Amino acid sequence: MKRFVLAHDLGTTGNKASLYDEQGGLRGSVTSSYETAFAHPGWAEQDPEDWWRAVCNSSRQLLHEARVTGPEIACIVFSGQMMGCVALDRTGQPLRNAIIWADQRATEQERWLAERIAPEEVYQLTGHRLSASYSLCKALWLRDHEPDIYRSAYQFVHAKDAVIARLTGNFVTDPSDASGMNLYHLTGGKWAESILEAAELDVDKLPEVKPSTEVVGEVRREVADELGVGAGTPVVLGGGDGCCAATGAGVIEEGSAYTYLGSSSWIALATREPVFDPSYRTFTWAHLIPGMFSPCGTMQAAGASYEWTRDRLAPLELQAARTLELDPFELMNLAAENVPVGANGLLFLPYLLGERSPRWNPKARGAFIGLTIRHKRADMLRAVLEGITLNLRVILDALSVSGTRIESMRLIGGGARGRLWNRIIADVFGMPVERLAVLEEATSMGAAVAGGVGVGLYHDFSIIHQMNPVDETKAPDPAAERAYQNLLPVFEAAYRALVPVFDGLAAFDQGTQAQG
Repeated sequence: MKRFVLAHDLGTTGNKASLYDEQGGLRGSVTSSYETAFAHPGWAEQDPEDWWRAVCNSSRQLLHEARVTGPEIACIVFSGQMMGCVALDRTGQPLRNAIIWADQRATEQERWLAERIAPEEVYQLTGHRLSASYSLCKALWLRDHEPDIYRSAYQFVHAKDAVIARLTGNFVTDPSDASGMNLYHLTGGKWAESILEAAELDVDKLPEVKPSTEVVGEVRREVADELGVGAGTPVVLGGGDGCCAATGAGVIEEGSAYTYLGSSSWIALATREPVFDPSYRTFTWAHLIPGMFSPCGTMQAAGASYEWTRDRLAPLELQAARTLELDPFELMNLAAENVPVGANGLLFLPYLLGERSPRWNPKARGAFIGLTIRHKRADMLRAVLEGITLNLRVILDALSVSGTRIESMRLIGGGARGRLWNRIIADVFGMPVERLAVLEEATSMGAAVAGGVGVGLYHDFSIIHQMNPVDETKAPDPAAERAYQNLLPVFEAAYRALVPVFDGLAAFDQGTQAQG
């Protein structure tokens, strides 16, 4: 009986294979890692052959450990890292390493394109700012710097689409991944002709766009043994990892929202229309659910800021955690919990890696503001959590320009385990926060839902509420909520006042490097 969904999540550090049964229960998962090459500053590449080996190895190991045979697999489905560029030949073989989402080399191509089409038009068509981060400029970089590769490329696709091409022989992508190319007309549901014309890009080099739930082929006989499944097993398309996470978080109805708390962090909604911010602070993806959208804002260093704090400011907690076999973050939270709201007048700007939305300022830097001789380390710990959350609140306010009413906020990601952080988020956002039962499997879970719906194993997307229910709800404390409302404009003013300082420091760094 075909009663299992095999979901693959091709992330930045590895592929996670997960197995879900007909009730949506998680039966097990296996991760197979791979490396990223950073050959030059601003470059980030991965070998698609490593993705393939990771998919095959994790599949075989998972099925062995779960004691599930190939004939029991109802479908294979994918989630994958977004905004990359994989050049494939007609047989689905990669012509070079993939240029992944973190790569920023295509800045000249971004400038060239901005002279040929108004960036405002790109934003209104695609829901995204014109940027070197997206797939289009990366393909143009190949055209300018590796013309032989560009001419030989049959299709430019994303990570999951490259694996699907090898599995099935078919070249496809879904709307969520398509919307990360800077090329997809969100409301038109097709490649944007004016952008293609401006970029002088042949539409034949782009994959066909199909719904995330569509069965786009079957596992070919010549690769079935490598994967450990039967030839002819249906392959469902799935989606980009961020949009799969939205489904895994249960954000599938109009106005529902979630915050992902990991090294980076983002807030995303489910809406019936894209959300276009007048200042281009946020962006919009196509949702996994056909006809829906996922407006989003992403900050660079959320959990990464607290990790930096752990490594630089919490040696006592690190040592105690090793001795007691505890999570050092739990000990840090205990110290921060004894500090009043507002960290005794101490602010932290969480811009250790520059910032994306809402700032879009790569020169932004982290800062403690308001330090006095009376401040203690515990004040700094709390200020970091509050600064991250105040920055997320700025993103939330930017997403609210659509008038969409958000009643509560769901939380996923490893950071959502911290109960103090849950409480701070509820108070800063001024709404209940709902910590879900499953925090770090939401991405594969969202892909599994798309797969199960695609082959009829699951009735519809609403099964996610059974698969990942709310585990705990925190309501805001009225006094703390008022305090943070007063602190928010101070946080905003601090950032604006320091922008010239950030610019000066960046110029100083460049001058120092040039002299060196």
